[in-house]
Amino acid sequence: MKIVVLDGYTLNPGDLSWDGFRNLGDVTIYDRTDSTETYERSKDAEIVITNKTIIDKKLIDKLTKLKYIGVLATGYNVVDVSAAKKKNVIVTNIPAYGTDSVAQMIFALILDITNHVSSHNAAVRQGAWSKSKDFCFWNKPIIELSGKTIGIIGFGAIGRKVADIAQVFDMNVIAYSRTITDESKRKNFKWVSLNSIFEESDFLSLNCPLNNATKGIINRDTLNKMKKNAILINASRGPLIVEEHLAEALNKGTISAAGLDVLSEEPPSKDNPLIKAKNCVLTPHIAWAAKEARMRLMNIAVSNLKAFLNGNPENIIES
Repeated sequence: MKIVVLDGYTLNPGDLSWDGFRNLGDVTIYDRTDSTETYERSKDAEIVITNKTIIDKKLIDKLTKLKYIGVLATGYNVVDVSAAKKKNVIVTNIPAYGTDSVAQMIFALILDITNHVSSHNAAVRQGAWSKSKDFCFWNKPIIELSGKTIGIIGFGAIGRKVADIAQVFDMNVIAYSRTITDESKRKNFKWVSLNSIFEESDFLSLNCPLNNATKGIINRDTLNKMKKNAILINASRGPLIVEEHLAEALNKGTISAAGLDVLSEEPPSKDNPLIKAKNCVLTPHIAWAAKEARMRLMNIAVSNLKAFLNGNPENIIES
């Protein structure tokens, strides 16, 4: 069984093991693969493993030996699933491996914005504390989370985990989702409409998938509905936000701040308007990258392939 991993570096830059895959077949692992290399590297493979390398219809039609595509992520928009299905190629993804890691990152962004840890650390290292006339100082207002309202758009595993953490901070939680579940055991929780979540949130966390209904859900109109002191957090998918509109809102003070772990283009172009926007904390798509989360991802990916080889595929993506 010939297995090709097209872009394994981000999952495993050297601190994990590929032995799970090696035990299942003849494995070739590439750190990165660009579009000019994909066919040559995949043409003899029955199993192709990808993270962000595009597997489109044209490529699928040319790969005559292909039987299985394993996506090393939850999102699977890099694969033309319809084309794969027509060729009887199974496509799988990795669900729910990063719930704890992503929720932790969401609050890392929130806490950096509310406590300004990075800027205060920089100020201390630049000598501001040593020069202070008082035993302490702060260069930006510190915001307490208790009693604030966090809105969560998308209430799957990550959204629920964000709610759990928020409630430990004694925050009020409001949520919007296509699927309404019984959350009566939660304190200070309520389901609200989409309009209400924009209007009522002090913090707004995007935890929804990217689809036709959610693409650009953060735009000039929805930003104008938000409080001036509102803080937007996105550790989901970059295209949920119209970036020019968010940069404009931050620069004009329409909302207070944003913390973003994802952008619409990754890596971003140097002229992405959010890079220079006011009060915008940016991190390079690392919410998923805790070693523990990557180990879970690797283990599920191997388990997915084992299940396929045993004739009982799991975590199949349907078109």
